[in-house]
Amino acid sequence: MTALEFPGPGLNVDQWNQIGALATSLRPGQALWLSGYFAGLDHAARGFGAEAPALLQDGGVRAVAAPAAVVTRTLTILYGSETGNSAALAKALAAAARAKGIEPTVADMADYKPRRLKEEQDLLILASTHGEGEPPRSAAGFFEFVEGRKAPRLEGVRYSVLALGDSTYEFFCGAGKRLDERLAELGATRIRERVDCDVDYDEPSAGWIAAIADDLAPAKASAVPATVAAPQSSTAAVSAFDKRNPFTATVTENLLLTGRGSSKETRHVELSIEGSGLSFEPGDALGIVPRNDPVLVDSLLGTLGLDATAIIAVKDRSVSLGEALGATFEITAATPRFLDQWAELSGAGELQALRGEAAAEARRAFLEGNHVIDIVRRFPVPGVDAASFTAGLRPLQPRLYSIASSQGLAPDEVHLTVSTVRYDLNGMARSGVASGHLADRCDLDAELPVYVQANPHFRLPGDDVPIIMIGAGTGVAPYRAFLQEREARGAAGKSWLFFGERNFDSDFLYQTEWQGFLKDEVLTRMNVAFSRDGAEKVYVQHRIAAEAREVYAWLEDGAHIYVCGDGAKLAPDVQKALVAVVAEQGAKSREAAAEYIGALQASHRYQIDVY
Repeated sequence: MTALEFPGPGLNVDQWNQIGALATSLRPGQALWLSGYFAGLDHAARGFGAEAPALLQDGGVRAVAAPAAVVTRTLTILYGSETGNSAALAKALAAAARAKGIEPTVADMADYKPRRLKEEQDLLILASTHGEGEPPRSAAGFFEFVEGRKAPRLEGVRYSVLALGDSTYEFFCGAGKRLDERLAELGATRIRERVDCDVDYDEPSAGWIAAIADDLAPAKASAVPATVAAPQSSTAAVSAFDKRNPFTATVTENLLLTGRGSSKETRHVELSIEGSGLSFEPGDALGIVPRNDPVLVDSLLGTLGLDATAIIAVKDRSVSLGEALGATFEITAATPRFLDQWAELSGAGELQALRGEAAAEARRAFLEGNHVIDIVRRFPVPGVDAASFTAGLRPLQPRLYSIASSQGLAPDEVHLTVSTVRYDLNGMARSGVASGHLADRCDLDAELPVYVQANPHFRLPGDDVPIIMIGAGTGVAPYRAFLQEREARGAAGKSWLFFGERNFDSDFLYQTEWQGFLKDEVLTRMNVAFSRDGAEKVYVQHRIAAEAREVYAWLEDGAHIYVCGDGAKLAPDVQKALVAVVAEQGAKSREAAAEYIGALQASHRYQIDVY
């Protein structure tokens, strides 16, 4: 064996040559061990850091106190996240792997080059589901590649999937299920079966993380236990407050934005976060931890014949039933889990018929038309106890709202633009859990638990880069933050806003502010579309088409595009309009124009935040 002529991690050339000279005197078995040692040295040195040179002492290799295992397989952790949950769990998984002596690579699917899949060895995927079984918007390109004809064979890859979803949707955990099945089709081997998590994902995800870390642990790894810390919110804040420990903010403004005669109720809410240490960037969201409507709580208690003061166990604490129904459990929309529980308790044949995969469509329709209160009224269970009833309920979840202000302009405040959800169902007036709370029970000085949820896939570019902002209704909220930020920074980049709503007179949200931004040249151009003011409905995509020449010129000049609002109609309609603009103005085929828009998405020049 000749002396090595290249430096390794943390070692200089002379030290590597010393090791090479030493290796020539080793017996065959010792040489084999040393070759295996160096196969994992690149990985191990990352953990040793500045201590790596101390591996050499007096011309030889000395023992070190680092993990004894030689890790020869690589580990990559990929996550696709819509609201930050998968991203936070990926961090917890990485920490568990490191505790077992494994240094993983962690990547957002939005930034990962999927052609690298064939080079992976151990692959762990955490995938959230958006809407009806779709992947997060930021992960769309990854899914398109994996599920397409260009996906490589993966016989040498081992993998496991943690899927996150919401069981109120028909295609529960659909994105994770799709990846799990597709990787198997491509020849990859499961390390462990997929785990599907509902919105109360803490326990199943922690179990999967601990189990998978044990599965991958080298046989001679250090005996450090793979503890799974509670995942932290993926925020820019240097603060003690997060999703599991929200800050108590104070309501300082709660104004109705929409005018008389509007068919909507949209509010502007301002909260004080002074003293919280929370920080955020334009594009981020604020998590609101709401309380259920006390009228609904009383209705449930009365219907069930239960006492609000009865004490029940909720995980590791004891609380009154009234408090639990007010602040701990989701008591409005029913879930398949509640349906199963109530079918068992009531023995109702109609509910029993809605269970199982074969009844998925009928179950979805039933749950859309019936809340928890409707089900317990229609299928009474005399004498039901509090524990049996709450066993079918899931935890009350925070609601996310795009932040409508810049911290550069208002450092101790967060502004929100909230559309109040109100409707009738089964002859009874209903309202959204959080939006109803904000509208009906949040007067000035009211307190709300809040936290910041980062949105790294909806970010302003450099101050000199042009931006095109497209939004309808409350989707305009982040653009108010964008322009406030650019004003605070004195940014010189051009900006163009396309805004859509129903009526000019009653629904022109923040009209005077946009006019002020235009006057001060913070906003360069603005086009509006009020769909119900004329004989024909006009939407933002029609305004984009009418400005095709200038829109294309801005794109060619490097503009970044943002779309915020309804994901079912606005986002696909705007994308079609943009493809048509590029095809027409760029003299391209539809396919080439679609590739042009796809390239903008891949380079993060086309960012979407929809709900």
